[in-house]
Amino acid sequence: MDVPADRSTRTAGQPQQAARETARPHRRRRPTGEPPPLPHHLQTSGVRWLVAMVVLVALTVAVFARGMRGIAVEVTVVDDAVVGWLAGVDLPGFQGLMRGLVALSSWWVLTPVSYALIIVLLALRRFRHLIIWLVVSALLALIVVAVGLVAQRPRPFGVVIREGWGGWAMPSIQVTLFALGLVTILYTLVPEGRWRNTGKWVVTALIALTAVGRIALGADAPTDILVGVALGVTIPLLAYRWFTPSEVFPISYRRGSGAHLDVGGARGAAIGQALHDQLGLVATEVKPFGLAGSAGSTPLRITVAGDPPTVLFGKLYARTHLRSDRWYKLGRELLYGRLEDEKPFNTVRRLVQQEDYALSLMARAGLPSPTPYGFVELTPEREYLLVTEFFAGASELGEAEIDDQVIDDGLAIIRRLWDAGLAHRDIKPANLLVGDGHLLLIDVAFVQARPSPWRQAVDLANMMLCLGLRSSPERVYGRALGQFSVSEITEGFAAARGLALPSQLRRMLRDQGRDLHAEFLRLLPSPPQPVSIQRWTLRRVGLLGATVVLAVLLVAFLVSTTNNDDAVKTSLEVESLACSDLEPLWLEAQSVPSASQVPCVRPLPVGWALGNVAVNDGRSVISLQHDRAGEVMVARLTAGCDVGQATEQASGQPGVRRYQLVERQGPDFSAVRFDVFPGGCVTTRIRAPAPNRAEVTAAAPSILGFTPRQQLAQALEQRSGGRLQLDP
Repeated sequence: MDVPADRSTRTAGQPQQAARETARPHRRRRPTGEPPPLPHHLQTSGVRWLVAMVVLVALTVAVFARGMRGIAVEVTVVDDAVVGWLAGVDLPGFQGLMRGLVALSSWWVLTPVSYALIIVLLALRRFRHLIIWLVVSALLALIVVAVGLVAQRPRPFGVVIREGWGGWAMPSIQVTLFALGLVTILYTLVPEGRWRNTGKWVVTALIALTAVGRIALGADAPTDILVGVALGVTIPLLAYRWFTPSEVFPISYRRGSGAHLDVGGARGAAIGQALHDQLGLVATEVKPFGLAGSAGSTPLRITVAGDPPTVLFGKLYARTHLRSDRWYKLGRELLYGRLEDEKPFNTVRRLVQQEDYALSLMARAGLPSPTPYGFVELTPEREYLLVTEFFAGASELGEAEIDDQVIDDGLAIIRRLWDAGLAHRDIKPANLLVGDGHLLLIDVAFVQARPSPWRQAVDLANMMLCLGLRSSPERVYGRALGQFSVSEITEGFAAARGLALPSQLRRMLRDQGRDLHAEFLRLLPSPPQPVSIQRWTLRRVGLLGATVVLAVLLVAFLVSTTNNDDAVKTSLEVESLACSDLEPLWLEAQSVPSASQVPCVRPLPVGWALGNVAVNDGRSVISLQHDRAGEVMVARLTAGCDVGQATEQASGQPGVRRYQLVERQGPDFSAVRFDVFPGGCVTTRIRAPAPNRAEVTAAAPSILGFTPRQQLAQALEQRSGGRLQLDP
């Protein structure tokens, strides 16, 4: 039996008329320059942090771009005076207290906290927060390296450094990552409000205490700390406030869908204002409704003032729903290829326009769907509210008793969709309501005009399965033969399987403990040949390949950013370590304070290049590469070494005694060389493959040079006018 063409109009006519009687004669147009009902902006504190970070980074580049010269020396003198004052405090237990404070930001704390944070965010399904943290961590790592390479600032001079460190001092990498971790915990695990406000003070105190500890132990200077805090706080703060605002992604430990937005507070007031100004409706109450059946929007029940009051239905869409639509369609394409129109929407406005247009198409086709009232804008391109008729007194198909009339209505809906060249694409019990003995169709967001025959066939099978849940397959099949041919029904069940069935329908079929699909198939004259839903295209292959590559890169990034490598090896990212490059040589001298000589690299022969220079507390490592033999030399500066059975050779360097031990004399040459001097030793491993043995072994002895520590100290005193000393 066909649904009457005026079914939707009769159902909605009285409420719609009542609502329009309460509307203003003229809707209000928002004047140019007036903010929207719900403006989108960063909080004032975020702007202040951004300004502070930009100013500090700009000043750092301006002051230290030329190295330890000019105003950079003046800043360093002031910094080192503060460090010297704190380091000179001689109170019982002071050093132990400072070490305890510094331990808060040690790698032994940061690394397990990073792993724990990943696990917790995955367990709480806060994937967006996790992705932002990973991206921000990578971005901060790049910024720290870039700023350090520009500034090339050594550690504080003239004090004993009593805490582990690595790399350039500007900015403080320990404080930067410590601040990043604390801000991330604050904005991903702590609910907004009193708890987060208290957490901000706790975070401030923890950062301040660990900063004081690192200064007192001589590892960092005050400006190193300031720049590190500015970077470590500002970037994650802006990222979380911009991409995961609390009003859209609230941190809550109550059960609920992340698609459901809070409609109280500022958003609730904005909804009332937008309905009044843009649709001429006076809303007296707006509250969530039917959240359990909605995962792609926030459904609302809107009461409109009038005599009597009218109830309307609203669907609130935001950018989170747009992103969910994109991920959903991308996932479908990766799993199955493009079954149909899988192109994601570009803006929230277009997403809402599509559903509003689909409602108009349904009404024009005479289908029993809600009458559209239009949509209102809350925040341009970010949040919109679609308003439709509310089917009062109707219940979901999964909870209603149905008769032949309801079955005929459901089958007639599919026939009318076919005749109008439409496909609903989401036929499931939650989208089928029974009211006044008739079946109603809602949630037309996925309606497609001129769909593929496969999609139309799937709609038919899904409708029959939904009706069969509340009756019997024999009854539904018998009624379907009155409107569809056997071949059409067979085609539907051949196409409807796997992902073609909505998740709610699959779950309800599973909960009944029966194979309803198989029961329908047994009623057909002959079993259908299943229609494959796998679609292989070059685009899908490319997307799968890109996904694998990204997954590998993500794993590699996690491994590289959550291990303890930086505790023993921190690269300076320098292109030269000439014996006249004072800044990296000063840093090397600080790594081993007892060393009377500091290794440097003399002009390299053709084919040789400086590989990596890593400087840490207690060691410095220099690697050199050959264009045809790879890494052939690795030199390591330490406070001492055991020469063992090595044979002494001439070093050609005053104050340096050289020993060498040949480990392998065959075609692939391998040897260890020890350059020993008062307070230090440079251990150099030389590897020469057979094809390049001659040139490597000939050049290796003359590549490393040495700069006396006394000469470096004199150069620093000369630069600073005697105000800075290399050693205490």
